[in-house]
Amino acid sequence: MQRVEPDFGVPKRPVDKTFRAFDPEQGLLLPPSLDDWLPAEHLARFIAELVDEHLDLSRIRAAYTEGRGAPPYDPRLMVRILLYGYTTGVRSSRAIEGKCVDDVPFRWLAAGAAPDYRAIARFRKRHLSALGHLFVQALALCQAAGMVRLGRVALDGTKVRANASKRKAMSYARMSEKEKVLADEVSALLTEAERIDKAEDARFGRNNRGDELPEELRRRETRLATIRAAKAALEEDARQAARERAEAKARDRGDDNDTAAGAGTGAAGKATPKPKAQRNFTDPDSKIMLTGDAAFQQCYNAQAVVDEKHQVIVATDVNTNAADVGNLMPMTEQTAANTGQVPDQVLADAGYCSADNLDRAAEFADAHGTEFYVATGRRRRDDPPPIAPRGRIPKSANGKQRMARKLATRKGRNAYARRKAIVEPVFGQMSTLQNAKQLLLRGLDQARGEWLLLAACHNLRKLHGVVGVHGLAALAAS
Repeated sequence: MQRVEPDFGVPKRPVDKTFRAFDPEQGLLLPPSLDDWLPAEHLARFIAELVDEHLDLSRIRAAYTEGRGAPPYDPRLMVRILLYGYTTGVRSSRAIEGKCVDDVPFRWLAAGAAPDYRAIARFRKRHLSALGHLFVQALALCQAAGMVRLGRVALDGTKVRANASKRKAMSYARMSEKEKVLADEVSALLTEAERIDKAEDARFGRNNRGDELPEELRRRETRLATIRAAKAALEEDARQAARERAEAKARDRGDDNDTAAGAGTGAAGKATPKPKAQRNFTDPDSKIMLTGDAAFQQCYNAQAVVDEKHQVIVATDVNTNAADVGNLMPMTEQTAANTGQVPDQVLADAGYCSADNLDRAAEFADAHGTEFYVATGRRRRDDPPPIAPRGRIPKSANGKQRMARKLATRKGRNAYARRKAIVEPVFGQMSTLQNAKQLLLRGLDQARGEWLLLAACHNLRKLHGVVGVHGLAALAAS
């Protein structure tokens, strides 16, 4: 049988193919409905149902006390697009405005309106506190849906980039040097400007205007004022810290309040900032912190307590201290306040371990029955696992030794092994799905409000995955 070799060099002839009808100029007998373009269980429908029927917007509506002026956008519209934007990673006011024109879910949520980005930014800034309060409402809905068990929770922190460049920060020592240089330059420029003014007065007469400061002088004066304000803030921080330390030491010695206050005042009068103490000119509240990529950036420290069952955030906050150690008990107490119950177990890494924390955790455990599993130090991967302890715990053992022994038991190892799987994926999901690597708003209060809004939207995304759009009505009925 003769073999026929295929001929790859000869192209095939086109055939008379029938394509599907395509007529861009075809008119429509009826106007199109955006409602037909969204699937029944789309996240946008869930957000709309949530805002219209389940969330309490009274705090936002109460802010409108002036009857005059042009009518503002309906708060439901603005909350709809902000929640959907923060849930899907579209957080810029300009980006949200563009999505209200180009994106079907945003256009559906806004009912065809396209709020200007300035209106969106003003609404977010004006009602940021109320928007952050939605975190508590979202958490309550998750509880009603049975998504929060509080059998085991994990606490961790993440460094969130501030909307500021570290290149806009300056140390106290550098500020002092630059202040002297700028003061000399401003003095020289003022002397030169006075000489020029006298010469021009002699030439043109004194009645002619032209008294505006030269651009170079205005720029230097502004920089000098900014540096002096930053120096004053650092000095005030140093005085406040010294006062608090001195008062705490006096009280530990048993001194009365007047003596402690006197000691604090004396320490504050002598306090000076450390030469390397820094302040950022763009966002003074943010601090230089070491991030996960081993780089130093202007950041805030965001804390979150996450429930094991569905990775719902049950407590969260933002602060300016790079260390996590001061957040163990405040976040545990916030968990109880937000949910109305205490968790059975709290897991935390070594960053939360201190003698004071372990003592307070033991007191909380005695009062409420919560078990704490706090790592007492870092172990290398190649280190052998600790041997389970046997026998009674010595009465002389301190809190750290007791915690290390507790973690060495089989129960302790099994419980603490769940920490990473509970809390760390939440930060990854928020970073990837909500674009929460960096905050847009500046200042501690606004940073805290924006992070609360991000945490609320994380919980709403989890709620949507469990109950869907139609489950909200049943949830409210129950």
